[in-house]
Amino acid sequence: MAAATRVIGSKPSDCFQFQDPSTWTCITELASDVVVQVGDTSFHLHKLISHSGTLKKLVNESTGDDDSKPCTVRLDDVPGGAEAFLLAVRFCYDVETELNAGNVVPLRCAAEHLAMTEDYGEGNLVQQAESFLSEMLAGWDDTVRALNACDDAVLPAAEDLLIVPRCIDSLADKACADPTLTGWPMLQYFTAKSLEETAIWDGIGAAGRPPSPGPDWWYEQASSFGLPVYKRLIAAVRSRGMSPENVAGSLMHYARRHLSGVRRRGDNSDGSSRGRAGASGTAAVFSAGDQRTLLEEIVALLPVEKSVTPTRFLLGLLRVATVLHAAAACRDALERRAGNQLEEAALEDLLIPNTGYSAETLYDVDSVQRMLEQFMVTTPPAFAASPETTDEGQLVDAPPAELRPVCSVAKLVDGYLAEVGTDANLKPSKFQTIAALVPDYARAIDDGLYRAIDIYLKAHPWLTDSEREQLCRLMNCQKLSLEACTHAAQNERLPLRVVVQVLFFEQLRLRTTVSGWFFASDNADQGSSSDNCVLQRRRSDNDLDFVAAGSLSEVTTEEDGFAAARHDEPSSPAMSVAEIHRPGKGKPKTKSALSRLLGRLGLCGRSSSSRQQLQPPPLPGASGKRRKSFDFGC
Repeated sequence: MAAATRVIGSKPSDCFQFQDPSTWTCITELASDVVVQVGDTSFHLHKLISHSGTLKKLVNESTGDDDSKPCTVRLDDVPGGAEAFLLAVRFCYDVETELNAGNVVPLRCAAEHLAMTEDYGEGNLVQQAESFLSEMLAGWDDTVRALNACDDAVLPAAEDLLIVPRCIDSLADKACADPTLTGWPMLQYFTAKSLEETAIWDGIGAAGRPPSPGPDWWYEQASSFGLPVYKRLIAAVRSRGMSPENVAGSLMHYARRHLSGVRRRGDNSDGSSRGRAGASGTAAVFSAGDQRTLLEEIVALLPVEKSVTPTRFLLGLLRVATVLHAAAACRDALERRAGNQLEEAALEDLLIPNTGYSAETLYDVDSVQRMLEQFMVTTPPAFAASPETTDEGQLVDAPPAELRPVCSVAKLVDGYLAEVGTDANLKPSKFQTIAALVPDYARAIDDGLYRAIDIYLKAHPWLTDSEREQLCRLMNCQKLSLEACTHAAQNERLPLRVVVQVLFFEQLRLRTTVSGWFFASDNADQGSSSDNCVLQRRRSDNDLDFVAAGSLSEVTTEEDGFAAARHDEPSSPAMSVAEIHRPGKGKPKTKSALSRLLGRLGLCGRSSSSRQQLQPPPLPGASGKRRKSFDFGC
């Protein structure tokens, strides 16, 4: 849509000449008899000017009864300064003057200040400027330009004349309107088949119809306003029922334009299309104090509905708030909102640098702890299924809908602990507190938690045995995968008690597997003769021990294969247990983990009957009829 303009006056514009850097002179047949001083600029005019009641009054007061005496008057408080006064004077002399969106607001305010009303001439400047202003408010671009023209010199007068509220209401109405229903913009050039071929929509046919703008079409130009005007615009669109998502998108765009450090690489969560063509340019540079004020105002304006504002954006604001040392209320609000939707966060967004004056840790772990506590408070508790009654494979691949948020947070926390665990100043109590906030049912397997604990133990070799055992109590050895168990069985950083537990549960798992083999074999042979069934069920204990020992040899082969890779374990916390475990690399050269453990206990040379006495007691609740025990000798 073309910009609105109007030309008033009929005389050529060269009637006014700029004679020196600060003097304007009206070239007429009469000599100038009055000098009007507006700031540092002088205007040589005539007393015959009758369109301005204010100027006429000042001239009369200056000359008194002697009208022939030249006089000088001062007008230092004209809204818009010398530029607006020049336009008003050109109108008085009927010189051609173009009205547009950039000068109509200062000219309207100056005309009101100079009392250029209908009392001093029909069709005076107040009426002319007001008529054009009402016409101009019909267009979005012109209204934005007019509102941006309300600088500090014009703003008080524009507020008194209700120009600013009228512009804001006009913009709010257009931002809330559906362009597909109103047909705005009616005319728009666009590429049809090639860059050279263009079409104009006639408003009837579908051919050549311009593409409909998205809901973010007004973000870019709205972000050009100062904070006071922008806050009033947001309040206006909210009062008209704009969706919280659209309001949040505009606030995100405004923050990314004016706040340093909010936009990070690859962050385009608002999906903004960067506004329409012709959007305004670069953002102003604010001081640290101004940015802190701007941040706090934006946080107060954000919608309170959950998941309306992306978690990544909230954590970005929290990062900036930490750097700028924003008010505690601002940081608490961001932590509370991010904690309510913590399942949507990414690991890199939680790594907020600790910029406090008494900071001990590299990252702000206290902030993450508060967000995690907020998440657990607002998240309804799910069923706490035990590992024996839960299908781990189903939970790992596709957890139930009610468990997906807490499972995502559990994975996020495990990764976060692995990242911050390399910090030598992170205390064991803080590590335990954060890890214990996640309920046990949220982790289908504890590989991620084991990896975080192992990284922490490696970065803190000075921990006592008691502290190591307390950390290892955080994980459930029954919920470790085969790769994690293989790694843990040969991990010299773990306490001996934990290694024994890992091997015990692996032996228990192997017994269950072997028993399943024979149950399957019995079911397969049910159609055979009873004699064959009796023979199969009278197998000797030595045969069973041979099968079990063979199965254990397969497991220990993988464990021994990991021993060579354990010394080459990378220091980067990003390496997962699955990446560390390489059973196929090289040939095992060491004894099994069970053999080494029993060797450390001094039991490797005992007989089979002695080793059977060392077997752990049956689990509580086990059936009184025990199956035949298998000998997993070293």
